[in-house]
Amino acid sequence: MIQNKPVRILAVAPLSRGLGYAVMEGPTRLVACGNKAILRDKNAGSLAWVNRFIKFYQPDVLVLPDVTAADTRRAARIKTLHRKIVAWAGKQQLKVRLISVTQVRGKLLGDAKGTKFAVAQTLAEKFPVELASRLPPKRRPWMSEDPRMDIFDAVGLAAAFWPNKQ
Repeated sequence: MIQNKPVRILAVAPLSRGLGYAVMEGPTRLVACGNKAILRDKNAGSLAWVNRFIKFYQPDVLVLPDVTAADTRRAARIKTLHRKIVAWAGKQQLKVRLISVTQVRGKLLGDAKGTKFAVAQTLAEKFPVELASRLPPKRRPWMSEDPRMDIFDAVGLAAAFWPNKQ
């Protein structure tokens, strides 16, 4: 009897502070998630970390945010890093899937205009063991975004990858 190997995805959210990452096998199994701060030479350091994640987790698909989507604003450095990650994955013959912020919110909240915090709450409810303790308090207008939100960005990409019916 041959067992079907579950599809493993690695979702990476390149951000100003570094990277958020999530590894999932199927729509209900969160294997790993976290964030990695990159302090010097951010693009080279981030690319090196993505390479390590891919070698360690051996995903079938790399999921990235769609930085060219109309609803997305990203710094030029992040767009350059994104292009380098996509090109590198292509050389490794790794499938790449781009998902926009609107797609993440629509898939997880049923409302493309939902908030980032609402997405994080939804994910903490879906994966309570892995994420509930990492959910930061709701951000107030005078507060900077909590670095832990990078984790929720990546897990949101990973969760939005899967079809609704499994």
